[in-house]
Amino acid sequence: MATSTITEPPAADAPSGRPRVNPWLRAGSLILGILLVLSVTRVLSDAQDITSSGTAGAALRLAVPIMLAGLAGLWSERAGIVNIGLEGMMVLGTWCAAYGSLQFGPWAGLIAGILGGALGGLVHAVATVTFGVDHIVSGVALNLLGPGVARFLSSLIFTGTEGGGVTQSPQVAQPPSFTVPGLASGLRSLEDERIFFVSDAAGVLGGLVTGLSWATVISLLLIPLSIYVLWRTRFGLRLRSCGENPWAAESLGVNVYLYKYLGVIISGGLAGLGGAFLSLVASNYYREAQTGGRGFIGLAAMIFGNWRPGGLALGAGLFGFTDALQLRQGETSVHALFLALAIGLALYGIWGLSRARRVAGIASLVIAAGSLALYLFTDTVPQQFTTATPYVTTLLVLALASQRLQMPAADGLIYRKGTAK
Repeated sequence: MATSTITEPPAADAPSGRPRVNPWLRAGSLILGILLVLSVTRVLSDAQDITSSGTAGAALRLAVPIMLAGLAGLWSERAGIVNIGLEGMMVLGTWCAAYGSLQFGPWAGLIAGILGGALGGLVHAVATVTFGVDHIVSGVALNLLGPGVARFLSSLIFTGTEGGGVTQSPQVAQPPSFTVPGLASGLRSLEDERIFFVSDAAGVLGGLVTGLSWATVISLLLIPLSIYVLWRTRFGLRLRSCGENPWAAESLGVNVYLYKYLGVIISGGLAGLGGAFLSLVASNYYREAQTGGRGFIGLAAMIFGNWRPGGLALGAGLFGFTDALQLRQGETSVHALFLALAIGLALYGIWGLSRARRVAGIASLVIAAGSLALYLFTDTVPQQFTTATPYVTTLLVLALASQRLQMPAADGLIYRKGTAK
């Protein structure tokens, strides 16, 4: 008896007159374009720190946990399960990682963080997949449960220890870090030359190869690994089919329940790794409210990236960069960011108009004019706006990208085996 299998559908032909662009080439061109805009901004505003190695290194450290949260949301939603409980899973990851590192060392701490988040993912899967609980309700419950469990465990284990208490752990060991020999010093020398674009590129690259934690390297490798698994393997195709049309997948012999469980548990593990990064790499201890809403920001990065790993990595990098600017030079760098925003949005607006995207193009040009006016007619930025810059930037980019979003078709729907859609 022949068995049915799911096969990858043939790629759609590119629209007539518009040749298909390689996504890696598109991503590389976008990165070079952003770097060029920042180079022009540095020269015109004299905000030297905007492309410095220090800013790039800080941006990477701030972006990684958001990237992991976004990647966690992507795995879950590609399987058809909305996961707004990422914040709670990250909290479990921060606590478990600190405890594991305290007892057995930093690498054990990373594994413990992954397991802690995966446990939260399992709870979410049981609620949504097995019992059919509304995905949003289950996610909210996890966001309340995670901090509560962490506080309870802290009161049992960390209270009474040196440096520990009900809201934080003692100091723990961190994963090792490294600097690429020769390359880092050469890039630093080139950065100091202040050559247009060349020094800016050297500064950014220098920040990415100096004081790099091995945990950061592992986290970054999860992006190409997720692309390969989800889009180049049978497992990934079946998992994505559960998020697009689980009833059709069921008719072809796919165990939809199993793949949904796996997607949500992997999602929890990735969120737990993001939490572990916060307690072991970004700092060297667990403390209450350490995640700071990064689970929700990761969801925003996932939506910005249109439910794709490369796009969400770019969204996480954007947030990390703006957050690093407001931490390092504060008002000066954020004020220069108005100029960068004006240049970038003006270029995007012109491109949008050339592609007959009038609404997006005109809106971009209007916002660009407003940003330029703010830069020209102000000298400083209020501290409150400086602190809120990463969030405002994220919302702005999401608003401009919303016209091209395409979520999985069955995302958030309750699935029951043997029932019609």
